[in-house]
Amino acid sequence: MRNAVVALALTAAALPAQALQVSIRDAAGAPLPLAMVTLKAERPLRAAGDDNGYPRERTEQRISPEITAFAGADGRVQVDYPEAVPLNLRVRVPGYKDLSQAGVSADATLELRLTAETDPAALAAQQPANAWFAALDFGGDASLKKTAMEQCSFCHQQGSFFMRRERSEEEWQQVMERMIGYGARPSSEHQPKLIEVFQKGYTDLRQHPEKVLRAKPWETHLAGAQVREWPIGDPFSQMHDLLLHSSGKIYVGDNLQDRLWEIDPGTGQTVVYKTPVDEGDEIGGLFSGRLKTYPKLETTAGIHSFAESPKDGHIFITPSLQQRLFEFDPVSKTFTTHYFDDGLYPHTVRIDAQDNVWFTLALSNQVGRFDRQTKSFRTYGLPARSTKEEVGLALNGVVRKLMNWGMPMHWLPVDKRVTGMPLPYGIDVAPDGRVWFARLHADSIGVIDPKTDSVQVIDTPFQGPRRLRADAVGDVWIAAFPEAKIVRYRPADGSFKDYPLPTALNGAETPYSLNVDRARQQVWVTGTASDNLMRLDIASGQWRTFPMPRKVTFTRDIEIAADGRVFTSNGAFPSWQIEDGQPTLIELKPGQ
Repeated sequence: MRNAVVALALTAAALPAQALQVSIRDAAGAPLPLAMVTLKAERPLRAAGDDNGYPRERTEQRISPEITAFAGADGRVQVDYPEAVPLNLRVRVPGYKDLSQAGVSADATLELRLTAETDPAALAAQQPANAWFAALDFGGDASLKKTAMEQCSFCHQQGSFFMRRERSEEEWQQVMERMIGYGARPSSEHQPKLIEVFQKGYTDLRQHPEKVLRAKPWETHLAGAQVREWPIGDPFSQMHDLLLHSSGKIYVGDNLQDRLWEIDPGTGQTVVYKTPVDEGDEIGGLFSGRLKTYPKLETTAGIHSFAESPKDGHIFITPSLQQRLFEFDPVSKTFTTHYFDDGLYPHTVRIDAQDNVWFTLALSNQVGRFDRQTKSFRTYGLPARSTKEEVGLALNGVVRKLMNWGMPMHWLPVDKRVTGMPLPYGIDVAPDGRVWFARLHADSIGVIDPKTDSVQVIDTPFQGPRRLRADAVGDVWIAAFPEAKIVRYRPADGSFKDYPLPTALNGAETPYSLNVDRARQQVWVTGTASDNLMRLDIASGQWRTFPMPRKVTFTRDIEIAADGRVFTSNGAFPSWQIEDGQPTLIELKPGQ
């Protein structure tokens, strides 16, 4: 905001490579270390929207990046923008009013002063979603709080500016019913209690913003970090998982519009491919009743997760709304569809060294394997937790038909651990070839030995294991989604070790996913409730936190480049809840 800053100088400095130099100080002239400076082209190159708001498929276009860097201890930062064009600049420092300027030269020198924010409501609004959620009063009911984090934060942040706005109990009831219709499963006992907590709690926090907690201060390592983002899709997209391909290109899937985005992070060159549609496919696929209220929807497949073949570089994609796998050849740009008839909701996919494709089948409590040599599928049934769950799983097809015919899903009773839906979710292949999986609602992980086809299930001493990865020595790292921590499981002795997340406030944080940099033995974690990425150094136990430029950054999967760069996507559902309604591909250069 222009009235929030005094610009002391704005001069063109003919520096090489369009180097913008910025000095940020407070009103008294003291430097503001770690100020977040974001640059966007004033008239950015964007992918055209002439196909229902999206680019025409198979046409090459270029996207201008958005670049964010952090000031050093002296309040100074230099940013090299790759295009010699006028820029929009934003400076953000917690506790100060945002500063914005338009028409800034890419090789300018700026000296800027920020004004401290004193309004309690504005200071509270600067805080991430988990700072608001953490201030809610659950009456000491830990189970209710975990349900809220697990189910009411399943696909988006709980506590963001969109969720904490004024609503009556009747309006919260409508939100609850819509959320359940989309797939969330809060227990029947907890549903009315959650409505009361949210309605009264957010009203109280809006009236008393000083009660909102404060996020952890930014740390000095940020001075060497840089974030680049490429806007892709629109407010109706859901940029779910992504893949860093061996070619260096990034592939991102729009889960709600069935478009595969191919981006070259070196140039911004972008091509969009529509996934195959069979004759007779319905919008919503096999779950045509699930998203009927969503305002803009083209999905018949619901592309979800990606894995690259070590043999030929082909990309395998799980279309969660069908009984299929997609195979994409990144050279010929062609799709092949592989069909199976046993299993429901293919979710996360990974490929082993023998080129077998492994994937979880979330709604049928199975793990699938596709043998590329024989073109055959095999499913591994996972144990039900009870007879009641066996019956529930057997009735999946009936429930799905009733949903598609219009039966409201909130009519169905749900117990506290969602009996009938164990929900196999994340999956990974360890260095020894064994395949590990997590079951989010069953509070368990498991392992399949491909040599013997044996299946072992291991109960976890925590709730909600969502996604997992194996490290270089075969230990398994698990995102404990509603418990604000990641957990290491050591197969050698069967032990679990907790690593609480540094961004958690009063136990509130929701790590959707993680990945292990096996070369450096570091674990990267998504802080989907706090707008952060986090990195754990396994040997030292040291955490580093990296704030993202946009509020409401609900990051999904993580990919790690050989040089240490990290890629993820902002996959909030719906994306219109993001600060500017714009989903992005995100690249983080962590620096130190």
